Amino acid sequence: MGTDTRPVIDGLSSRAQSEITRLERTRTHLRPGDVADAVGLWKNYVRRSVRQLWRDDEQGDAHEYCCGSPLEARSLLDTVMRALSPRSARELRTVVSRSDAMWKVPIPPRDPDGRR
Repeated sequence: MGTDTRPVIDGLSSRAQSEITRLERTRTHLRPGDVADAVGLWKNYVRRSVRQLWRDDEQGDAHEYCCGSPLEARSLLDTVMRALSPRSARELRTVVSRSDAMWKVPIPPRDPDGRR
């Protein structure tokens, strides 16, 4: 007997989880676990320090080649939210908006000597 090890996205009801699983199985551009991976990738990316983000912007993100682009992951989440029912989309939007809020946190002003 096999076990069903579907990825779980914290903050979503079982109904929304099931709807995402159905989308992942029926859409040719999605694979099982893609939405949970996208949520995790975006969440981890926005929690990086400003210094790391600047370095990635200037030199390229080496992890993007192995682990995926966080900006593409965020775009995928927008696409999935449009495909879900209004109720499930609202739940996913709430989860994603927590990370979005971190992305939009203003950078603290520099001290006169140039330090943060």
